[in-house]
Amino acid sequence: MGTTPEGVQDGAEAKRGAFSSRQVFILAAIGSAVGLGNIWRFPYVAYDNGGGAFVIPYIVALLTAGIPFLFLDYALGHRFRGSAPLSFARLRRGTEGLGWWQVGICFMIAIYYAAVMAWAVRYTIFSVNKAWGDDPEGFFFGEFLKAGDPGVDATPVWGVLIPLLLVWVAILAVMLLGVQKGVGATSVIFIPILVVAFGILVVRSLFLPGAAEGLDALFTPNWAALTDATVWAAAYGQIFFSLSIGFGIMITYSSYVHRHTDMPGSGLVVGFANSGFELLAGIGVFAALGFMAQANGVAVDEVATSGIGLAFVAFPAIISEAPAGALIGVLFFLSLVIAGFTSMVSIVEVVISGVRDKFEMTRKGATIAVTVPMALLSLVLFSTTSGIYVLDIVDHFINQFGILLVAVISMLVLSWGLRVLPTFSDHLSDGSSIVVGAWWRVLVSIVAPIGLVLVLGLSFWEDVKTPYEGYPAWMLGVFGWGAAGAVIVFGFLAAQAKWRDPETLSEVHFNKKGAES
Repeated sequence: MGTTPEGVQDGAEAKRGAFSSRQVFILAAIGSAVGLGNIWRFPYVAYDNGGGAFVIPYIVALLTAGIPFLFLDYALGHRFRGSAPLSFARLRRGTEGLGWWQVGICFMIAIYYAAVMAWAVRYTIFSVNKAWGDDPEGFFFGEFLKAGDPGVDATPVWGVLIPLLLVWVAILAVMLLGVQKGVGATSVIFIPILVVAFGILVVRSLFLPGAAEGLDALFTPNWAALTDATVWAAAYGQIFFSLSIGFGIMITYSSYVHRHTDMPGSGLVVGFANSGFELLAGIGVFAALGFMAQANGVAVDEVATSGIGLAFVAFPAIISEAPAGALIGVLFFLSLVIAGFTSMVSIVEVVISGVRDKFEMTRKGATIAVTVPMALLSLVLFSTTSGIYVLDIVDHFINQFGILLVAVISMLVLSWGLRVLPTFSDHLSDGSSIVVGAWWRVLVSIVAPIGLVLVLGLSFWEDVKTPYEGYPAWMLGVFGWGAAGAVIVFGFLAAQAKWRDPETLSEVHFNKKGAES
């Protein structure tokens, strides 16, 4: 379709803002989906769950749960033209709490996600002169984070506090610019840069000595893994963590798209682009890990890791030993910064959009009201010597028992409680060459919930059986189970607050039979 300038589609879009074109929406959605997890989580998840064989459950999970749920988010936001709380409330007033639950999750994620971005900013600079020296692990936890034993210590770490403050200033500036000039333009500019930078990194990694051994370790299939339920659970979990579905982002973004946009076609582009980047990340990361293994005379499995350990311990070790290591380091950490920034913009937008809709605030007012408290809380919790431990706990529990739990419940409510999937499938099919029919309804109402319940059940059993990472019970209770429970309580308390303009809810709704009225 051609471009449709912000504010001309209809009254609501003029008021809330909109993406100028389908292409901008797709880039923004890709920017949200492609984040830190693609680079530092997927490669190890694939390696640890069957290597090359993991491609099968991964594709199955993408096609049976990831893309179908992406369509569900699109249908809800695009049909009801609102933030997550407003879209749920317009669907049925009693479901508004699900939208606020998602807003609460995004609030929690944003305050710690910014800290990881701040680390990546510093490490981009550290890469130039390899400031971590001969002991990257000791440098990261000691000299850089000044982390002691797990506990709460409010001693500030200035090397984190200053870049963290700068990250929040940048986020505030982008969010103040609005939907198209801020959110959309950020992705239009940064996603091509990310692809180029990471592409150069991958090519450089492939020419390192030992790269082939790393790729062999990643792609050699372990077919026996396909009979293990935990491998399939890992595939479904990875898809949901990766695609930015189930916690309000895609509902919000799709509400900013022209009414006659081909949403299923857009969803397929976003889904496969995200998975393509994950595959690219796997190649680049394991080529580099193969070099590290060969340089140290050990097997790849002895250096393979994920998450913070991969980014801030393993990769600095690779950078120290690799030819043109400074270039590899700058490209790697710059990629983390860019991927993290575009994802964080989408996370913060969910909260701003929800507050704007509920309280009829201006863009500027809502942005300041949301971003300033977020930034203050982020600085208080994650620029201290105990920040790394709090971050690790909150991240684990909000992902496992926040995102996945609200995704399952919302799917079941929409499918079996309100039975709106036939109406949603008609909406998605309208104007699209893809017919979203009975196959989609079966996947969303039966297959995807079963897959996610399996993931949740295994995760819950593991965390009950063995305290996560051996942290003290009180820390897990407060920052883990407590945080996951707090977003639920917040969601349903926020839903009780009155809408400043009750007419906001009456623009679009369903009758009891699920038909538009």
